[in-house]
Amino acid sequence: MDPRDTAPDSWEQEDDVEATIDGQLEPAFTTLNVNAKPFVPNVNAAEFVPAFAMKAHSENLDSAVAVEKVTTMEVSDSAAPVENGDTEMTTEEPWDQKEAEPNEEEPGGGSCGDGGPEEAATTEEMAPEMMEEEEEMPVPKVPPTQPDAPKKEHINVVFIGHVDAGKSTIGGQIMYLTGMVDKRTLEKYEREAKEKNRETWYLSWALDTNQEERDKGKTVEVGRAYFETDKKHFTILDAPGHKSFVPNMIGGASQADLAVLVISARKGEFETGFEKGGQTREHAMLAKTAGVKHLIVLVNKMDDPTVNWSLERYEECKEKLVPFLKKVGFNPKKDIHFMPCSGLTGANLKEPTDMCSWYTGLPFIPHLDSLPNLNRSSDGPVRLPIVDKYKDMGTVVLGKLESGSISKAQQLVMMPNRHVVEVLSLLSDDVETDDAGPGENLKLRLKGIEEEEILPGFILCNAENLCHSGRTFDAQIVIIEHKSIICPGYNAVLHIHTCIEEVQITALICLVDKKTGEKSKTRPRFVKQDQVCIARLRTAGTICLETFKDFPQMGRFTLRDEGKTIAIGKVLKLVAERD
Repeated sequence: MDPRDTAPDSWEQEDDVEATIDGQLEPAFTTLNVNAKPFVPNVNAAEFVPAFAMKAHSENLDSAVAVEKVTTMEVSDSAAPVENGDTEMTTEEPWDQKEAEPNEEEPGGGSCGDGGPEEAATTEEMAPEMMEEEEEMPVPKVPPTQPDAPKKEHINVVFIGHVDAGKSTIGGQIMYLTGMVDKRTLEKYEREAKEKNRETWYLSWALDTNQEERDKGKTVEVGRAYFETDKKHFTILDAPGHKSFVPNMIGGASQADLAVLVISARKGEFETGFEKGGQTREHAMLAKTAGVKHLIVLVNKMDDPTVNWSLERYEECKEKLVPFLKKVGFNPKKDIHFMPCSGLTGANLKEPTDMCSWYTGLPFIPHLDSLPNLNRSSDGPVRLPIVDKYKDMGTVVLGKLESGSISKAQQLVMMPNRHVVEVLSLLSDDVETDDAGPGENLKLRLKGIEEEEILPGFILCNAENLCHSGRTFDAQIVIIEHKSIICPGYNAVLHIHTCIEEVQITALICLVDKKTGEKSKTRPRFVKQDQVCIARLRTAGTICLETFKDFPQMGRFTLRDEGKTIAIGKVLKLVAERD
């Protein structure tokens, strides 16, 4: 091989080798620095021609320096092909040359060639970090390739809460702590965020990927990412907190098994999030309606100077929240778990923190791991509400499989249009599989249907057991917030599973007593706030739905109007169309 070709290779190599050796050999390098300067100008590497001479030379050096280096080199030599697909670890030229050249060069390249001793020093300090990072990075990327990985229980966690409570930041921090985002990427985000004077936002950029979300610092779409613990496989659904994007948040919450309500402990922020116009209340209520059974309340920003991990503030937030969550329908003893944390520093997310000695429970990720398993029926009918669709070498749909199981090449029916489709490929959290069970977030590539023919809210079913579709249904509704009265003829927007449709209350059938559950004998002429009634609703178009009794995930809904959630309800009975 032409020596001029090999020279640049070894220059690229240089940082890599330096990083692996530095930790053990700092004293040795200082002794080597004496012969540094002669090597600086040799860009064309004319001096490296005699490889054998070099080899001998490097062996002398090695013996002079330490035996450890030789062993590390030998180890890396054998591991080179395996090592996490490092691009620098090319095997074009024999290892002896590589071993030799960087050894000779390092002092020169490090101290002068790379722009002075300061930089050399910084690389030396960074070296241990880089080593750690290189060890950490490959860990998460291995599990998907193991055949038994998907057997871990899938759990979808939705992060909800007021704007700027820190939902995306906590999500980004969790992904970093579990190794799903490597340090280099985060350092890049940090640099970019600093340029925009937003250095505290960089963690949220792991989940807020598009430019608009980053510029404004507000999540718009529901961000998705996933991480694994020893026992479970989690999908993070990062819901937007802003009130304009609540419809997106409902779509995210309808896919979740578990909600994490993030509240900010910072003085003033908790209060605005919780008062009438804040999103903390609305989100908790929507999560309950969307069928989330277990709620973890993360009291975030405990590291803020106004809070400083104070127990009083934590208890104060807790006292205000518990009565409200109780009213929404969560049982404080069983369904709710409070914990303090800091998303920016990562305290109490994976490891317990010393700052917070009064909190004795498990940190966040271990707590998620210790939750009891959910019971899901894989032998039920196939139900996959569609969240999103796009074109990519065919039609691709996204959604969470609510029940049943789907396998490759299976024939399914897209309701309510009754298109017969075939599953070409299945991706569960971006990992290709042959079959998927309930609770998994799937991407399906379908044959036999065009992307334009699908709308979010359509449902994939198996042909033997189609879901119900229709326009008219009876439902029990709880009016949560509405200034005036609601009469028949009232129009609102219906959110049911992933479907959004305009709806009209055509008739009020009876009022239901909240305490006793008794139904009124006479038909009410109107309903007002805090009343429960049974009403007949009619949607503008045909939608897929089930009764709450048969299939809870597709039988609960929310009614919204003018950007506020007005009512929550459950489908009692489907009414056949009168032709």
